[in-house]
Amino acid sequence: MNVVNLGLLDYEKALSIQEKLNKKRIENAIEDTLLIVEHPPVLTLGRKGEYSNILINKDFLKKNGIDIYEINRGGDVTYHGPGQIVGYPIIDLQNYGKDLKKYVEMVEEVFISLLKSRFNINAHREEKKYTGVWVDDEKITAIGIAVRKWVSMHGFAFNVNTNLDHFRWINPCGITDKGVTSLKKLTGGEQDYHDITELVINTFCNVFQSERKDLKVSELEELLNGNE
Repeated sequence: MNVVNLGLLDYEKALSIQEKLNKKRIENAIEDTLLIVEHPPVLTLGRKGEYSNILINKDFLKKNGIDIYEINRGGDVTYHGPGQIVGYPIIDLQNYGKDLKKYVEMVEEVFISLLKSRFNINAHREEKKYTGVWVDDEKITAIGIAVRKWVSMHGFAFNVNTNLDHFRWINPCGITDKGVTSLKKLTGGEQDYHDITELVINTFCNVFQSERKDLKVSELEELLNGNE
């Protein structure tokens, strides 16, 4: 599993990288890759998204430099922002049984497992209705994916030190009867973002039974620009 930490990066640039990686993975020109990124405040709207779930006006968004991106993942509106670990797995699901439900459950298991093992927090999935990972009735990890020719893109957003007030801008994932939480809120203190990022990466590779191979951004660029 190639792992690339993109750091703090504009959503549009990260999306472009995802799309290029997705194409190359379909062509079998690269290995499975996990992108890790932190975004400035941004809203994304999935295929089934409704603008009515964005609760603040366009003037506020424009004044604060907050863009809305309509994208091809499943789900409704999602917030990304500082203090949130976002992961974009570009994975060939033909190696995982060509099973979308199983894939989502594996991503959910990453966070259920790490929350229990590191923090003794009992998280769970909502089997019947919602994707993502929940602690009681509050979501801590949102999941939204797209798959093309069995290669995934988009992924997860794990609230670590995220400003939860920003979720008041939206009905997260179109859900109005449940809340949102973060690791900071659950533990009562700011978390070491780098430490938790490493924990997420290692747990992800463990769940997906993959050997971790870290790539620098410059090495990623070489992969993206190769054979063109």
